[in-house]
Amino acid sequence: MNDTVEAAKKTKTEYLAVNMTDGRTVNFAGKRKVNKETLLDETKIAVDDDTVTMEPGAVSIRMDFRNGETRIISLPLALLAQFAGHGAEQKFGDELATTADKPLSEDDMLLAIDDLNASIQAGKWGKGRAAGGGGVSGASIVVQAIMEATGKDLTFVKAWLQKKLETTEGLTRQALYASFRVSTSKTGQIISRLEAEKAAKTSGLNADEELAGM
Repeated sequence: MNDTVEAAKKTKTEYLAVNMTDGRTVNFAGKRKVNKETLLDETKIAVDDDTVTMEPGAVSIRMDFRNGETRIISLPLALLAQFAGHGAEQKFGDELATTADKPLSEDDMLLAIDDLNASIQAGKWGKGRAAGGGGVSGASIVVQAIMEATGKDLTFVKAWLQKKLETTEGLTRQALYASFRVSTSKTGQIISRLEAEKAAKTSGLNADEELAGM
């Protein structure tokens, strides 16, 4: 059995179907012990231009536990603003989550937050991380390379990238940025130069001087 097939088997997520006390069947991934979701009762929510009116029970969360128990928790209207702020912190914070081998620089983080905020302000929730959302390591250098290659400014390039994502089915942010890193492309060559320059600035030593001193 080749390594690729073996790795795929190891990473395949298994699901456990649990019959809940309220009659539903809920799937729990891997060792997950609780599933959470937001419930909206639109009959209790009225939107009039910039005014939103809610009745008690308009927003709730449901927590399903692996042992079959479930809880529905209605959010009190007096605390909705606090819950909204807390949820926003989590939403924008999640955008910066990444693996240890692909850390985000501060510039990458700013780009990710600005991209998400643009979607949020346009009334769009944005892609979840599983669907290709979230920050991309090295994204800021890719954007810088596109700016240099095209002569366009930051606002134009960010808008163009966002439109490309929204109009190309199945395209993830990671795949989009990776396409500009192809070594034979104009942007790929610029990126290689920019990353080399960055490495030279942060190395702390001049390699040529060190070699000459041996």
